[in-house]
Amino acid sequence: MSAWKQSTAAELSPESLAALIRNENLIHIDIKKLGRIPEGGGHRKLGRTIGNRHNKKHRPGYAYLHHAVDDHSRLAYSEILTDERKETAAQFWDRANAFFSQHGITVRRVMTDNGACYRSKVFAESLGAEIKHKKTRPYRPQTNGKVERFNRTLASEWAYAEFYTSETARAATYDDWLHHYNHHRAHTGIGGLTPIERLHVHNLPGSYN
Repeated sequence: MSAWKQSTAAELSPESLAALIRNENLIHIDIKKLGRIPEGGGHRKLGRTIGNRHNKKHRPGYAYLHHAVDDHSRLAYSEILTDERKETAAQFWDRANAFFSQHGITVRRVMTDNGACYRSKVFAESLGAEIKHKKTRPYRPQTNGKVERFNRTLASEWAYAEFYTSETARAATYDDWLHHYNHHRAHTGIGGLTPIERLHVHNLPGSYN
């Protein structure tokens, strides 16, 4: 437990302290499969009839958005990648773990679904012996609710928020959107704070959400 959490733990009720210990340093991981936008735009830009014809002609395929979201602060690390293979997921985790470490988070547990990449030996090796791996119950994505909420926010506020003319145009805006999400977007689930504010605030609310 970090020093500032230790200093404030005595101020919490037993129930809140238990929640603090239970939720500390848990990272939710997921992959969002997103249809790529063909050059010239998809059906949102061109209309459904022309857009669907355009999709069939260009066969743009899918982008795979790999996410890691901190349970306590909602701080998110995410990358747009080309597949969901086990090697890709493991390498993504290495970078995500480094990101959280840079923000003072020592990851103790991760939660994923039961996807093949997360059941692999390669992914287990990337976690190492110090990080516990919990998998969601089959067909119960709500178990990993923090990252599912991130997916819904991403869809409404970034992926489908504009009439992009290509996948390249949409992808070019992702880093800026992610920065906004972490540093400037207030989250009702964490008391109206941004993830960065939640991460560094010294006066803990009475319970962890």
